Amino acid sequence: MRVTAEIQYPASVEAVYAMLTDKAFQDRKLERTGALSWTVDIRPEGAGSVVTSTRALPTDQIPDAFRAFVGSQITLTQTETWGAPEADGSRTGTLVVQIGGAPVRFDARLRLAPSGAAAAAGTLESIEGDLKASVPFLGGKIEKGAEPAVRAAIEAEERIGQEWLASS
Repeated sequence: MRVTAEIQYPASVEAVYAMLTDKAFQDRKLERTGALSWTVDIRPEGAGSVVTSTRALPTDQIPDAFRAFVGSQITLTQTETWGAPEADGSRTGTLVVQIGGAPVRFDARLRLAPSGAAAAAGTLESIEGDLKASVPFLGGKIEKGAEPAVRAAIEAEERIGQEWLASS
């Protein structure tokens, strides 16, 4: 299932990238999105970085029919790999989200780009990816069931990021 979204931030690409690769921001995001426990690892990679978070989440929001596959808690691993800035300051990256013990995966391309008349006017983060459940006969239903959770996570990141930037 194809998933696309855009997040608008009221800060430069450099400031948004700094936020997304800040452990305190990642900790806040994971706490505020209902994680029961989590770890975050941020490491430089050339002029970019790799942000990996692993979190335990309750499954009370998962439809009953699919809860049997995962139990009362799921472990979600999210890896964002960001490349070096381009001449205009924009950055591209990849996002991989995997659910431990479930054959569900979200692979996306990320892009941070200046928006507005000047680079300082804001940043648009574009997310374009595929949500795939590798379960015979039920894959499409699982994807449709998981898609609202993916969108909710994107909306939460936007809200928490805008609050973070406003308080910085």
